[in-house]
Amino acid sequence: MTTSAEAVPVAEIGREIARRRTFAVISHPDAGKSTLTEALALHAAAIEEAGAVHGKAGRKGVASDWMAMERARGISITSSVLRFEFDDVLLNLLDTPGHADFSEDTYRVLAAVDAAIMLLDSAKGLEAQTLKLFDVCRHRGVPVLTFVNKWDRPGREPLELLDEVEQRIGLKPAPLNWPVGIAGDFRGLIDRETGVFTRYRRTPGGATKAVSEVVDEDRALEEEGDAYVTAVEEIELLREIGADLDAEGFRSGRVTPVLFGAALPNFGVRELLAAIRDLAPPPSARADIDGDPRDVTAPFAGQVFKVQAGMDRAHRDTLAFVRVCSGRFERGMSVTQGRTGRPLATKYAQTMFGRDRETVDLAYPGDVIGLSGTGGLVVGDTVYARTPVTFPPIPAFAPELFAVARAKDKGRTKQFRSGIDQLDGEGAVQVLRSDLRGDQAPVLAAVGQLQFEVVAHRMETEFNSPVELTRLDYTTARVTDAASAPVLDARNGVEVLTRRIDGALIAVFTDKWRLNAVQREHPELTLTPMLAAGS
Repeated sequence: MTTSAEAVPVAEIGREIARRRTFAVISHPDAGKSTLTEALALHAAAIEEAGAVHGKAGRKGVASDWMAMERARGISITSSVLRFEFDDVLLNLLDTPGHADFSEDTYRVLAAVDAAIMLLDSAKGLEAQTLKLFDVCRHRGVPVLTFVNKWDRPGREPLELLDEVEQRIGLKPAPLNWPVGIAGDFRGLIDRETGVFTRYRRTPGGATKAVSEVVDEDRALEEEGDAYVTAVEEIELLREIGADLDAEGFRSGRVTPVLFGAALPNFGVRELLAAIRDLAPPPSARADIDGDPRDVTAPFAGQVFKVQAGMDRAHRDTLAFVRVCSGRFERGMSVTQGRTGRPLATKYAQTMFGRDRETVDLAYPGDVIGLSGTGGLVVGDTVYARTPVTFPPIPAFAPELFAVARAKDKGRTKQFRSGIDQLDGEGAVQVLRSDLRGDQAPVLAAVGQLQFEVVAHRMETEFNSPVELTRLDYTTARVTDAASAPVLDARNGVEVLTRRIDGALIAVFTDKWRLNAVQREHPELTLTPMLAAGS
């Protein structure tokens, strides 16, 4: 293969872009996100058997939840990438953490996708974390499909759920299919466009694809009775009120296509895959830091949205996840790190499927590639070939919890520093330097308590340096500058710290009242709000 800087035919890039869909799954914890993720992979024939997160009776664990803590707790606490094909369309599925403590990681993922599936629990509807994540999608202009999950369990009325979506988040719902039978008495789905009724039968444990059967109208009336009649009447009502799909409205963020199903027994999952194939937008031009669009056919450029260590226990390497934004990537090509201007080797470029990897020779806009052996890449970095470009940085969230980290074993100072630096580069937590405490006692800043637990776990298991975390009383943070720092440091209940990864000065306050008092007394000081979790 060639690694030259020769121009790549525009037609080739256009063909490859047209068959790519890059999307994320977002939800409130326990809505079934990991189950849906592996069900999608199952129906695309990317895995042979789906399994619960904990794994039962020798069943395969969820492909996207590869970290030991994820399997132990049954939650997703780190994002991952699953790449597979469905009907000649290449899907890049970016799984996201469901837990609110890791919403910053989800925000980074949403910076790298072109669409999202919003997963709703049929009984609970829109929950707090779902609303926050939708707000992020709205802010970033990411179109959203909605999948109402767990229809095989007792839940709410379908029309009530649609009304909630429209009233609470302002999206016009456009159901693509409709359930026969109330939640908890799931008989099957009617396709609104064709009128075809499909009935499902679960397989043992839901480990393999559900058995589907197309049932004609006469037989459906005879066998399903009132449940089928009610579904047909409700579909007619949807037509009368104009709840129909508007593709342009979906891509512009005014309409959400809605599908019903149940991920665990694999009901309605193939229909969701077909909707992603047909409706999710392919990659398009992305704006650079000056707001100018970088055409997808321009020379290669990409942005790092995640850095992760510990995926390969054998090699203990670090992988930078790069969303390809323009051009064709070729393994071995010479690329430049925009922040430093340094060249980067791409010999070890890979594609990912959970924690599993394989070498990738070519990649196109929408793809996610993993670059290893490229020390120094951090979240938000731009990499490019030939034509320089810098994409807007991915903002860090405003932390609300702070703790001082110290090595329990003073003889493992090297491992301690290495681990803290690695976690800082990954964005697992924000690492701040304190002049009062020195480099051996960095301040860790987090959105939620679980981030600290992950840090402690990984420092002990990956870096062989157990840590002691001592909580500080600060709860509020603002970005400040060198001119304001001396005034702030002189106040009680205020401390100015340095964010190690970029040198930014962060002022931390014991509470919002202290912050408000300082602002009233010193309106000339620079105290810039940081991005709030879920904003």
